Amino acid sequence: MTKEEIIRSIPKVLLHDHLDGGLRPQSVIDLAKDLNYKKLPTTDAGELGAWFHEGANKGSLPEYLRGFEHTCAVMQTKDALIRVAYEMMEDMYKDGVCYVETRFAPVYHTQKGLYHTDVVSAVLEGLERGKRDFGVGYGLILCAMRNMKNTEEIAELAVDFKNDGVVGFDLAGEEGGYPPKKHLEAFQFIQRANFNITIHAGEGFGKESIWQALQWCNAHRIGHGTKIIEDLVFDADGNVVAMGELAQYILDKRVPIEVCLLSNVHTGAVDKIENHPFGTLYHSKFRVTINTDDRLMSDTTMTKEFMTAAEVFGLSVDDIEKLTINSMKSAFIHHHERLDYIYNVIKPGYQKMRENLLSLNH
Repeated sequence: MTKEEIIRSIPKVLLHDHLDGGLRPQSVIDLAKDLNYKKLPTTDAGELGAWFHEGANKGSLPEYLRGFEHTCAVMQTKDALIRVAYEMMEDMYKDGVCYVETRFAPVYHTQKGLYHTDVVSAVLEGLERGKRDFGVGYGLILCAMRNMKNTEEIAELAVDFKNDGVVGFDLAGEEGGYPPKKHLEAFQFIQRANFNITIHAGEGFGKESIWQALQWCNAHRIGHGTKIIEDLVFDADGNVVAMGELAQYILDKRVPIEVCLLSNVHTGAVDKIENHPFGTLYHSKFRVTINTDDRLMSDTTMTKEFMTAAEVFGLSVDDIEKLTINSMKSAFIHHHERLDYIYNVIKPGYQKMRENLLSLNH
């Protein structure tokens, strides 16, 4: 088995994936045709995939987000939403993902008259069909947008669906100028409902954004969090010799960090993959997880993210198993469900892979 085949075969857990950033190029073309949407740059699937990736790989978050205009435009009917969610589950199955939390902003899918509840119901229907057909577990996270005023409405929507497959609430979009504490009522509503919060923070803006997400909005996980590195002190050899209060708090409280390696390079959150703080955070024992962010825009999969981590940061199979268990511990499903995945899916999956490797070596 090649390294890639090994990584694809082992159970993986994905916590930070955008539904509208992971469509298949051919599906974008098919759905555009159904809706009579004429703005796609090309109707060749290979060219379109390359177009999305090229547009996203400019080192700028606003540039990266431009492709979403097209993906959201074709996700405006119940059938389209069901199809995109279902195909995402099939793609997860093929990538060896045993549990995925995908997220999206319902507000972007109401241009053709769907209500927010219709949008969420359709996505959940697609995910549930996918779970039935492919055996992949899922949770859905609803995103409110930093630059919009309706965050409380989306928080209420998330709680309305908390027994139907929605597992949490997120704040996404451009960080600069839109601090999370401006949406305090929405987060307090989620907390009073005993529900789950993850917030995009420390991707396009500094460590203050992470501090606000945690200490004002009580986030349970941090999306990206690359700027935590600003709160670490290094010696001349690049070793961590001290931590600021925020970094120490994140480490002590085991706050999960949803790391997205390749997309952070594409958006310019880091200048090149070798400089990504993931290696430093992992070796300093932060609870980091590895994720895809936007599979279409970043032309990535969980297999590719782990391959990258293995090549750049020298991760072993043991490290990958540890990161996968980190992810499962940090998932927004109930404790007994998380344990079930760890002890009945993840650990046996890695054990089986090790046995296969032994038999190959003899």
